[in-house]
Amino acid sequence: MRGAQRRSNLITKTRLLHFVRNDNVEVETGMGDYGMVLMFTVVGAGFVIVSLCMSWALRPNKPTPEKLSTYECGEEPFGDARHQFNFRYYIFALLFVIFDIESVFIFPWAVQYKNLIQNQLGMMAFIEMMIFLFVLALGFVYAWKKGALRWE
Repeated sequence: MRGAQRRSNLITKTRLLHFVRNDNVEVETGMGDYGMVLMFTVVGAGFVIVSLCMSWALRPNKPTPEKLSTYECGEEPFGDARHQFNFRYYIFALLFVIFDIESVFIFPWAVQYKNLIQNQLGMMAFIEMMIFLFVLALGFVYAWKKGALRWE
């Protein structure tokens, strides 16, 4: 009976404990990887909730008609706020995002290009980046030809 109970305790302990092996040293964490993720999620959510509650409780609340009015860069608001905007604003914004993302992809490639040359992958990486830039250039020429870059 004692051996069965001992085996049961051993199985329970191995389920509760998670061992991480690093350089032949066993570190006892007490919970699995998901437990750590859960702990960080709970602590992070708790911090957000406590911060919001504290700011709500400590803020001054003195509403005036001036504070409750719509703020538009110091100008007095007039008319209905729901009117149509020129579609070109959206086109310009999308083109900006596309070419901004291009720079986000090019920068790490440029930083690692020297390492790619040393690993004999330089020509392949260069050709792939030229294909990427060619596709973006085609998109730019298409937008230019369609008149998306013309501001009237």
